[in-house]
Amino acid sequence: MTSRPDDPPVDWRTAPRRPASDAEARALASAIRMRILRICLDEPRTNKEIADVLDRDPATTLHHVRRLVDTGFLAAQPDRRGPRGAREVPYLATGKSWKMSTPAADRVLLDAFLEEVALVPMEDVETVRLGLNLTPDRLAAFMDRFVTLLEEFRADEDPAARPMSLFLAVHPDPNRRPP
Repeated sequence: MTSRPDDPPVDWRTAPRRPASDAEARALASAIRMRILRICLDEPRTNKEIADVLDRDPATTLHHVRRLVDTGFLAAQPDRRGPRGAREVPYLATGKSWKMSTPAADRVLLDAFLEEVALVPMEDVETVRLGLNLTPDRLAAFMDRFVTLLEEFRADEDPAARPMSLFLAVHPDPNRRPP
């Protein structure tokens, strides 16, 4: 794994999250851009590599990459030579998006998740759905324990293991009445 050109690790449960500027919020208000950040999370990727993963035209992808670079969510890494000797610029996610809140983030994250999971055979998708009755204190305790568990697994990752993605959405159940 390549280290991010970013601050020391932040405990995203307790770190103050600053509001995104208008330009930052617009940059993050795209499922494609959220997917690009995920693609560039652990290793630098060139625009062509990003376009190949997304199955998109490189010119279209470059527009999104430039927007993410201009707003500090992606950082260009040192140039390298491609297989045919052409100059390539790889990009790496900076982690900046973890430290801010944006009005549309939750919907965009859901859209990016749905796009990604649609690319995976259903037999490779583990799903769990559960209805709970939780007080605000119990919900906070649940989230704290869940995040602690995620951090434990993230800290003990095996770089040779298969990359996996996880999405958790906790919401009031519109199908059930409160007790």
